[in-house]
Amino acid sequence: MGAGHDHGPAVGEAGHPGDHRKRLAIAFAITSIIVVAQAVGSWVTGSLALLTDTAHALTDATGLLVALIAGTLMLRPASSKRTWGFRRIEVIAALGQATLLLAVGVYAAIEGVRRLFAPPEVPAGELLIFGIVGLAANIVALLILSSSRGANFNMRAAFLEVMNDALGSLGVIVAAIVIATTGFQQADALAGLFIAALIVPRAFTLMRETAGVLMEFTPKGLDLDEVRAHILKLDHVLDVHDLHASTVATGLPTLTAHIVVDDECFTDGHAAETLSTVKSCVAEHFKVSVQHSTFQIETEEIRGQEGSAVRHA
Repeated sequence: MGAGHDHGPAVGEAGHPGDHRKRLAIAFAITSIIVVAQAVGSWVTGSLALLTDTAHALTDATGLLVALIAGTLMLRPASSKRTWGFRRIEVIAALGQATLLLAVGVYAAIEGVRRLFAPPEVPAGELLIFGIVGLAANIVALLILSSSRGANFNMRAAFLEVMNDALGSLGVIVAAIVIATTGFQQADALAGLFIAALIVPRAFTLMRETAGVLMEFTPKGLDLDEVRAHILKLDHVLDVHDLHASTVATGLPTLTAHIVVDDECFTDGHAAETLSTVKSCVAEHFKVSVQHSTFQIETEEIRGQEGSAVRHA
């Protein structure tokens, strides 16, 4: 008896992504201005820190554009051919942004080490001006994105990119001040390494989390052993097998399982009762609420037939 399956979520159901396109568009416009300004600044000053921050800002702008496109596709409704719509595009977009961030971070680290031993002369005054411009613009973008940063992977990646770029601009400012007051030219390379240190760990974290979704690992915070044990305690349940859980997109965990019950449950009405109880259980009992669940209620005989089919496949 297969039941409890909702055939594709409609707009407005649990886990709907929300519309964040306006915030993303404004942040993209601001970041694009930063890219142009810092590109001019890095050419004028020859600063590694500013060049790295420019590359970082370019990555941010690209990532925000991807996030904006993803945010648009995510709102397209589900269909019979695309039962989840384009919900998972936010995960793919976030993974792409993380990959770009990692590439920029590795470049900054390599070039920073090289410049520690052969530092070029960098004009501190001009470096300070471009650093302040970049920081101010990034702060504005952060304020725009801050209220929606926890909405989904897509928005989180966008916010992290702008935040890292703001910290990078701060590093540029500090380097400019150090060079102006002490003449220590290696401060520029150290600032570049600082920016790399900001980028790489966050990129790895985001890549790990998005890869976990794409690999359909169990949603974070959901203990399937606990779920199994809890279902087995319910009346009439003899066994639970083929228990799987994954995440389609932010706020949309799914869970499936086969539940073996007494044969009599199909004649005395307990099968439907058990199904309802299990669905309520996974939606309300655990730390992660699973609103979209699919359970097959079956007898021991049906389970045996399934095992035989697998052995002879």
